[in-house]
Amino acid sequence: MTSRQRTADSNSLSPRRRTVVKAAAATAVLAAPLAAAIPARAAEAPAFLHGVASGDPLPDGILLWTRVTPTAEAVPGSGLGPDTEVAWTVAKDKAFTNVVAKGSVTATAASDHTVKADVRGLAPATDYWFRFSAGGTDSPAARTRTAPAADAPVTNLRFGVVSCANWEAGYFSSYRHLAARGDLDAWLHLGDYIYEYGTGDYGTRDTVVRQHAPTHEILTLADYRIRHGKYKTDPDLQTLHAVAPVVAIWDDHEFANDAWSGGAENHTEGAEGAWTARQAAAKQAYFEWMPVRPALAGTTYRRLRFGKLADLSLLDLRSFRSQQAAVGNGSVDDPDRTITGRAQLDWLKAGLKSSDTTWRLVGNSVMISPFAIGSLSADLLKPLAELLGLPKEGLALNTDQWDGYTDDRRELLAHLRSNAIRNTVFLTGDIHMAWANDVPVDAGTYPLSASAATEFVVTSVTSDNLDDLLKVPEGTVTALAAPVIQLANRHVHWVDTDRHGYGVLDITADRAQMDYYVLSDKTKANATSSWARSYRTRTGTQKVERTYSPV
Repeated sequence: MTSRQRTADSNSLSPRRRTVVKAAAATAVLAAPLAAAIPARAAEAPAFLHGVASGDPLPDGILLWTRVTPTAEAVPGSGLGPDTEVAWTVAKDKAFTNVVAKGSVTATAASDHTVKADVRGLAPATDYWFRFSAGGTDSPAARTRTAPAADAPVTNLRFGVVSCANWEAGYFSSYRHLAARGDLDAWLHLGDYIYEYGTGDYGTRDTVVRQHAPTHEILTLADYRIRHGKYKTDPDLQTLHAVAPVVAIWDDHEFANDAWSGGAENHTEGAEGAWTARQAAAKQAYFEWMPVRPALAGTTYRRLRFGKLADLSLLDLRSFRSQQAAVGNGSVDDPDRTITGRAQLDWLKAGLKSSDTTWRLVGNSVMISPFAIGSLSADLLKPLAELLGLPKEGLALNTDQWDGYTDDRRELLAHLRSNAIRNTVFLTGDIHMAWANDVPVDAGTYPLSASAATEFVVTSVTSDNLDDLLKVPEGTVTALAAPVIQLANRHVHWVDTDRHGYGVLDITADRAQMDYYVLSDKTKANATSSWARSYRTRTGTQKVERTYSPV
């Protein structure tokens, strides 16, 4: 959602962007950037260099994922390497003495040698171990967990919650600390799992902590595969994938900054190819490299259920949205403009209305709560505008969020109110800050108007926030900006504009609580983690309140 290297004329390329495009064409036939997507040691075929993962837990099943490197030259994006039979095994124990399911799939260059096994016939709410094998080589063993039975009276659920991981800005210590807990039913990734920029082109406090691959902006299918492959070599990310299933949605940087259905801010049509081709390449690589079931072809909106306690509606807010509003490009209140698309909004409304669970969770990639920022001082507004990518014509709101599509938001919140739908909690990433919000029907009159839902927003794993942009000590901006933000937005109970970390969402029948954790230093591989704050919403209230200890 961030870093706004905008050109004055969107139809022309700056010298640097011309260089990026030339580099993309040139390196398409070179092996060096491909090799950079695997560990430095030579790969002895076959090998499992990118870890193993599981995702989208069901009461009777789980989706398993890995990537096999069958020969040394068959690195991500290369298109090289033979078809390779990959066996998978699921067991009740880590020693694999009690095997409950097994099978095999074929890894081919056509799918970048990634494989998935959608395993069914498992028991609900059960821990399992799984691994892959190829050519006599076993992958690491990993733990996963199925969802509770649909009608099970579940007493507690616990999810890790993360978003926005820029490889070059730091280390993924948040993933390591979540993995070390050992108590997660699953973890939610709310978007920006990867970033598309070239080296040094996106917020790193002027220091590239570690260089990604390829070094140019990713445009082609090979590029996106290489970038995904590089991310999957991160040891902390591999560790988290190996201890709990992930439930993931995409945001814009899995494609390009501020993506919409017909383009993106960080895409120059023609000079960088056709958007339709780039989008298709990004989606193909995403589904190859992520343990995600597309509910519909080419989308990530879908719904999972965790017994009678909660269901989770996951949104795709990039594939169907209208272009972001700007001067001359439509009003934020235009009813013909949409962030969800008609079919997805109807699906979401129907699912929320028919839900019989205690809690209705919504995996939501951009903030739904209103955010008026015009009251901020110029010295704060300028870096915030850069972070959020606000139109330079002076619109004092973030049109990439639901604030830019107010008719969809009005319709959704009115639906919650008119149908007395309680206990709806939006779980959000994207904005690189931590928030705890009521979601008011009318922000202008709140708190006199009703709150239709609540929202917990997690900060970034590493991606720049305000203190990074201003290059000031951590906490400096929050001390200045948070009181002003809350004064202008009375539904905002808390905002931290400066720190990096993750959330842990704990759910019981009585309340949904988000514990916010922060890192000591994102640029240190051994960064420590500490609890920062906790907020909860109690059943039936549709409001957030502070609580003074983590679960």
